[in-house]
Amino acid sequence: MREVEKQGRTVEEAIENALKELNAKREEVEITVIEEGSRGIFGILSKQAKVKVRLKERPEEKAVNFVKGLLQKINIFAEIETQKMDEFYKINIKGKGLGILIGKHGDTLNSLQYLVNLVANKGWHEYIKIIIDVENYREKREKALIDLAIKMAKRVKDTKKSIKLEPMPPYERKIIHKTLQNDPKVKTHSEGEEPFRRVVISLK
Repeated sequence: MREVEKQGRTVEEAIENALKELNAKREEVEITVIEEGSRGIFGILSKQAKVKVRLKERPEEKAVNFVKGLLQKINIFAEIETQKMDEFYKINIKGKGLGILIGKHGDTLNSLQYLVNLVANKGWHEYIKIIIDVENYREKREKALIDLAIKMAKRVKDTKKSIKLEPMPPYERKIIHKTLQNDPKVKTHSEGEEPFRRVVISLK
């Protein structure tokens, strides 16, 4: 974590000098005033202000460190890959025997992601979404859900009967809805209360 000490005629000037060197915004740093500074008598023997400015740990850095610490505590040895996307930051955990981190239909993984986002964004000036994945499970799960939606839609058309899918978390239901939203013959809606809310596919 980088930090610098800077001087200036005023505290504000010293802070600005530090921010320029760190190439950071004020909300991204922690500031400690070491010396307020003084103008002295008739401008003679004036004392410059002095500050120490330290870069805060960014959400993605906190997230990676939190995940590493958690894996270490539960004795899981894995590789962590990070990727900066346009709207979020992705952390992919790779290794063997990581099913415990995924859980049934990704329940454990979703809970882990929620916790990591809470920890990572605490004290930061803007929310940065962190996506946690294990062996690219989310990509594989999305493909499986798309295939399921298409298959179940066909069954509804063939049987002329509605089908209720198993309960799913919100982001998975969204994949089903999106996959079938332009189908001219079927429609979808969600029913039930969380965590048992499910998608229903029926004829239009």
